[in-house]
Amino acid sequence: MADMASAKAGTNCEHLKQLIREVPDFPKEGILFYDITTLLKDKLGFATLIDALSEHYVGRNVDLVLGMEARGFIFGPAVAYRLNAGFVPVRKPGKLPAATQKYDYSLEYGTNTLEIHKDAIQKGQRVIIVDDLLATGGTAEATARLAESLGAEIAGLGFVVELDFLKPRTKLKGYDIFSLLHYDK
Repeated sequence: MADMASAKAGTNCEHLKQLIREVPDFPKEGILFYDITTLLKDKLGFATLIDALSEHYVGRNVDLVLGMEARGFIFGPAVAYRLNAGFVPVRKPGKLPAATQKYDYSLEYGTNTLEIHKDAIQKGQRVIIVDDLLATGGTAEATARLAESLGAEIAGLGFVVELDFLKPRTKLKGYDIFSLLHYDK
């Protein structure tokens, strides 16, 4: 196990992969699912992850951390706390109680929608977007576009896991992307 001092910017977090369970054929046959719940329950692993993810953004004057439903809600508030920033949830339609701004986006087989409170971001605020997984980049791109529609300046997109073989960065050109762990298959 790594000690807390190892969680510095640029630190290799590859040892955290040992805490991620690989589940074959989930959610459908032929898919290898990287289950982070086993990492979350490891107190030192979780602390190391939050420290390393947060450290990347220290000194970048982040005002808000946005987290997408649902696993972004796990990492976003913890990172926001470490950066002395606010947290803003980005949700599926119909889940937020006040006036919302929405963004519709395309998926491989259909469409999806994300919503944010219209008053969640003030023009010019610097935000980072945090989630557990960067796969195709569609949800991250939609969240960035939604935040920009409210006047946000995107200071970065941070992820626990990135599936490099899906080439998600092609959809996110122009954004600063940081992922702790990379998988090539």
